[in-house]
Amino acid sequence: QVQLTESGGGFVQAGDSLRLSCTASGSSFSRYRLAWFRRTPGMEREFVAAIDVRGYSLYDDSMKGRITIFRNDAENTMDLQMYNLRPHDTALYYCAAGLPTGSPLEVRSYNYWGQGTEVTVAS
Repeated sequence: QVQLTESGGGFVQAGDSLRLSCTASGSSFSRYRLAWFRRTPGMEREFVAAIDVRGYSLYDDSMKGRITIFRNDAENTMDLQMYNLRPHDTALYYCAAGLPTGSPLEVRSYNYWGQGTEVTVAS
């Protein structure tokens, strides 16, 4: 079992940067593929970024070049550094963890989810 808690969301202006963090409790954190998803009202969760157990990362095209995902297995943390934020990046951002099976882009590949942290980007 893994419990995930996000932090770092907030209200920013377009062009600003923000760093989201995800802290995990439980065991075997290093076994899991980790990811960030986001959801806007009325929409399904959409993939943002993932990092596998070897540290290889994958990014959604809409945010590629503006985000970097990190993991620190010794501290059971994962971060998402976001740059040059735009109003359409406004969403509830979730961290997720799952065993490295299935597509990293899909919600169903992840068994554990945090409650989300809100990011609002003003124009």
